[in-house]
Amino acid sequence: MERQFDLQKHIEQGVEAIVADTLKATLKNPKESAFMAKFAIASRKASKTRLKLEEEGLHVPGFLIASITSRCNLHCAGCYSRCSNATNDAPPVDQLSDEEWLRIFREAEELGISFILLAGGEPMIRRDIVEAAGKMRNIIFPVFTNGTFIDQRYFKLLDECRNLIPVLSIEGGQEITDARRGSGIYRLVTDNMRRFQEKGLIFGASITVTTENVREVSSPAFLDTLMDRGCKLVIFVEFVPVTEEARHLAPGDAEREYLAKAMEELRQKYSEAVLLSFPGDELAMGGCMAAGREFFHINSHGGAEPCPFSPYSDVNIRDSSLREAIASPLFRRLQSEGVLSGEHVGGCVLYEKRDQVEALLN
Repeated sequence: MERQFDLQKHIEQGVEAIVADTLKATLKNPKESAFMAKFAIASRKASKTRLKLEEEGLHVPGFLIASITSRCNLHCAGCYSRCSNATNDAPPVDQLSDEEWLRIFREAEELGISFILLAGGEPMIRRDIVEAAGKMRNIIFPVFTNGTFIDQRYFKLLDECRNLIPVLSIEGGQEITDARRGSGIYRLVTDNMRRFQEKGLIFGASITVTTENVREVSSPAFLDTLMDRGCKLVIFVEFVPVTEEARHLAPGDAEREYLAKAMEELRQKYSEAVLLSFPGDELAMGGCMAAGREFFHINSHGGAEPCPFSPYSDVNIRDSSLREAIASPLFRRLQSEGVLSGEHVGGCVLYEKRDQVEALLN
């Protein structure tokens, strides 16, 4: 049975902390700081909307992950999306249109969702959708990108739409990044970081944490290289072993404890940056935060899923509203039947318990 835990309070505090940290991180950038000050007001309004809906019996998470395409030009080693066939090299078939994604973004704003993470595949392939997201100024859209499609048009868009925050994938130094992502990717990513810094654009970095790189990527030396390039947001994501061959890369208790301690020290040292760890200490949060507790995932075909690592759905956004998707029977059962809690290997309890998830779905 889930321990006593005020989930809604946790979400509101988490959103407020991210907004406050981001505002602090942009104080030396007048254009960025002005946008964040306006967004802080919108975020407080969104928080009140979620609290009101909670009182009415609808729990709305503060975050949404939107995989807007199944296409990607890279073949990163151990990519969960390719291993689950959510990303492939075939031409996309029956994916959500620009208009459908814009409708989802508008419904999210009405429900008080403040952050929508754009993912893929490679989301910057869908420039039309990224441009549409840029018009939704009351929502911040971190765009998780490999950086290979960033061109002058994108630099212009990101300058005009400060709610779009590119989050560049990097695995550590050049050797380990190129080994996983392909030759030359490290240099491309770091060159883009330099250009963002020159243009005064805020950006972040996304790091997949494994047993092989956990000490390197959580070291002050590595963070110094990111901060020197102007990075203001770093997201550490635990590797999920979607194949038996990759299981040895999944962080265990020792690596998680090491990362948690390192995060405390890094947050003190880099007080002007936003440092996040996913999934973080799930026990302290009453279990996994997926399946609509604090976030959920919409795949490129409209399926509402617990998270990207748990590709199961009983609701498609094409046939329902976002409000209905949040309250899907699968999400409710995952929350009420204890599947989101308990010990597991790697960064995703739902992947470890996929047999239970499939049983609930069926």
